Amino acid sequence: MRKTTTALAALLLTTTAVSAQDITLRLADSLPVGHYMTTGVAEPLMEATTEATGGAVAFEHFPAQQLGKAKDMLSLVQSGVADIAYVGASYSADKLPLSSVGELPEAFTNSCEGTKAFWEIAKPGGALDVAEYQEQGVRALAVLVLPPYQLFASKEITGLDSINGWKVRVTGAPKIAGVKKLGGVPVAVPGPETREALSRGTVDAIAFPIGSIKPYDLAPHIKTATQGTNFGAFVATWMISQSKYDELPEDVQQALTEAGAAATLNGCEATDASADADKAFVAEQGVTFVDLPEADQAKLADMMSNVGDEWAAELDGRGKKGSEILAAFRNALGAM
Repeated sequence: MRKTTTALAALLLTTTAVSAQDITLRLADSLPVGHYMTTGVAEPLMEATTEATGGAVAFEHFPAQQLGKAKDMLSLVQSGVADIAYVGASYSADKLPLSSVGELPEAFTNSCEGTKAFWEIAKPGGALDVAEYQEQGVRALAVLVLPPYQLFASKEITGLDSINGWKVRVTGAPKIAGVKKLGGVPVAVPGPETREALSRGTVDAIAFPIGSIKPYDLAPHIKTATQGTNFGAFVATWMISQSKYDELPEDVQQALTEAGAAATLNGCEATDASADADKAFVAEQGVTFVDLPEADQAKLADMMSNVGDEWAAELDGRGKKGSEILAAFRNALGAM
């Protein structure tokens, strides 16, 4: 397990045991066993809660889609099949369209910049919580926004023109829009199904975070990859239903809330700290990293600069608060 942050360690040491009866909470996710989002966020959240409650709260962890696929996680929480679940915003875009704001190619370059800004609007009482989570009957305990995605291809990447006509794995409206602007054909593929899509040639390339190449064993199917670009990001949340949260003793609520906030910080710091090692591993597997020509970099930046406003306008047209949430996220980024 990755090293926890000072904030999380302090929480473990200073929080006193609470007066809870023995409680077991079921946490579900679609991630491979040992995935960095689990070791960085979910495991610290569970461990800190158990420690803070003097062992009164325990967890049953169901990884690797044991309780349902990635697209099912929000429903598992809402139905009570799982008490807490890892919910990818783009996997639940039908119910959580506003949450994709953190997946836009906005002005952040690493996980902690995106995560801290997103947490400001997603935490209970934040703009996103009020506009979307409360309506769905859920609340965010922890979040993680991954660093900007790169493009990993089974073919040679020579420039933006080489992407024209490629079938590109993406999730979520922001990345779909970006790939279309480049002339690519977006194909929606959940993370756990990406290896099969690459190996079978269902897709020519994938928009993916560098840290997830190893856990999903994707390197054998990749030839080249971009570096220093921004093809959008990914928002992960760990949700609990509001009704389940309300059932818990007040001191358990406090333990979960504090553990989730600390795990959020721990997760982004661990993700950023491992970036160089993750890239080195991928390179060692024979993947060549490509710098796009300067003209292509400028062209890409120009194309992506409008994705956020277009995303917001489309949601506004559906009666959603797209512009309001985008402004809130941008304000939070500006305050970082």
